[in-house]
Amino acid sequence: MKYKFGKVIIISLGGSIIHPKDIDVKFLKEFRKFILKHIGRGEKFVIITGGGSTARSYQSAASSVTKLANEDKDWLGIHATRLNAHLMRTIFFREADPVVIDQRFKLRKLKNKITVASGWRPGWSTDYVGLQLAEDFNIGEAIIAGNIAHVYDKDPSKFKNTKIFKKISWANYRKLIPARWIPGSHAPVDPIGARLADKKKLKAIIIKGTDLKNFEALLAGKDFEGTIIS
Repeated sequence: MKYKFGKVIIISLGGSIIHPKDIDVKFLKEFRKFILKHIGRGEKFVIITGGGSTARSYQSAASSVTKLANEDKDWLGIHATRLNAHLMRTIFFREADPVVIDQRFKLRKLKNKITVASGWRPGWSTDYVGLQLAEDFNIGEAIIAGNIAHVYDKDPSKFKNTKIFKKISWANYRKLIPARWIPGSHAPVDPIGARLADKKKLKAIIIKGTDLKNFEALLAGKDFEGTIIS
């Protein structure tokens, strides 16, 4: 399976990749080299960062103290994504726009080789942000680079006999996931992002974010392991 990108590539990088338990410095070093190599070829990147274990830790701690509304859980997660976004912007300080997109339309043009975005508002994950930016900047697709390699018919962490989808429609994908967003849920693309992509005819490419060899194959237009949702 192959996919051809334009000159601007959107990557929604899962927080579990950046900050699984602690900040994965080894991965960030490799990811930085990977992105710098590609911008040297004339490509531009928009990188959206998830919240990872930081988000989960704060949500869990607050929920242990008092009953927490989903909106407040989301705000804790959003601030975790913003911390990770500033980390990402810092490691690309020479190449990245100094402004982090933490709300829609904060930047109208992609002037720099790298632009970093975080979570915006309660009610969705950073997958939605990546797909909304794909729509706003007329890019048409977003790479969802998390800790799973494909879309499956069942949760592979709970079931042994799972079916892998190489390609799947948004209509069929949406049947596999909950209809409503729940903070901390782990669907490859959240329900709100999936609804937006279905309506606007956007594509999502699901890959395992830590497999940079496979990531390279994807960006090079070669055969890669993953799922295309369209």
